[in-house]
Amino acid sequence: MDKQNGFTLVEIAIVMVIIGLLIGGVLKGQEIVTNAKIKNLENDFSGVTAAIYSYQDRYRALPGDDSRADKRFGIAKPTEGTLGNGNIEGDFDSNDSKYESNVLWAHLRSAGLVDGDASNSSLPVNSFSGITGVSSKAVLNIANGRTYIGFSKIPNNISIILESRSDDEQPNTGSIRADNGSGTEDTDGYYGDDEMIRNMYFIL
Repeated sequence: MDKQNGFTLVEIAIVMVIIGLLIGGVLKGQEIVTNAKIKNLENDFSGVTAAIYSYQDRYRALPGDDSRADKRFGIAKPTEGTLGNGNIEGDFDSNDSKYESNVLWAHLRSAGLVDGDASNSSLPVNSFSGITGVSSKAVLNIANGRTYIGFSKIPNNISIILESRSDDEQPNTGSIRADNGSGTEDTDGYYGDDEMIRNMYFIL
């Protein structure tokens, strides 16, 4: 009778250990990448905040809302809103140069406070492939006139981590707010839907 060939228990155990190590390495790599993205987002907030305050200290006006920036930098004025009123008007993620929230980026670049072409007012992309923007337009329960930095396309699990590290873990209160991805309030809170992609607003 022919002897059947097969794997021994030792061989199977070795294969399982190798598979476990590979899976562990992949998961650890994903964790490192995620942590790096979170850190980049927090650094973006700190960097843009510093740039806005530096611009305000230097020129006595908010970028985007600066009524003399056209003469200083040769940049066309936004046509919507009231220049010089202390508010950055327009949606935080607007790519239309008629709004102050868009022209703000050309002002910051012209002043050398953020990287990029000084004539370019396109909004930067955040580490989660969404938009980074600035506005004072009322959103959720943030009053009109409160300036905030907005980040779009933030996964719900990342929103929870950012809130846990810096605020009160509530999407509708505190210095960090979040909507349900469409600009409206999420009454279920952060723990209502793990698949949700949010806009987050960090109030200055």
